Amino acid sequence: MNYRANRVAEEIKKVISDLIKNQLKDPRIAPLTSVTHVDVSKDMRHAKVYVSVYGSDEERAATIEALKKASGFLRKEVGSKIKTFYTPEIDVQLDNSIERGIHITKLIDNLRNEVEKNDGDE
Repeated sequence: MNYRANRVAEEIKKVISDLIKNQLKDPRIAPLTSVTHVDVSKDMRHAKVYVSVYGSDEERAATIEALKKASGFLRKEVGSKIKTFYTPEIDVQLDNSIERGIHITKLIDNLRNEVEKNDGDE
């Protein structure tokens, strides 16, 4: 991404984070939902919004579904707050990177414990 697209992505991230926190009142949206990253296409017509949801798989699915349904509202609000030639289409995606990181950390800890256990047996 170029510099301008990065700036627009950061602004979109701020606006959508604020909208999720303060304006979207859909009960399907989990309380611990955060925008982790936004990718904007070079022509700035499309924006992928990556969202992290703390909760069960059902809560994650419901939150993503609710945010996808609200993408028109999100796009309208982004267009009113950020002045660009095109208002990008909003595509909400679930970001599992935090869960993956936690899982990898647990695997490393388990492996470390096994190695220490085997070293103590010798």
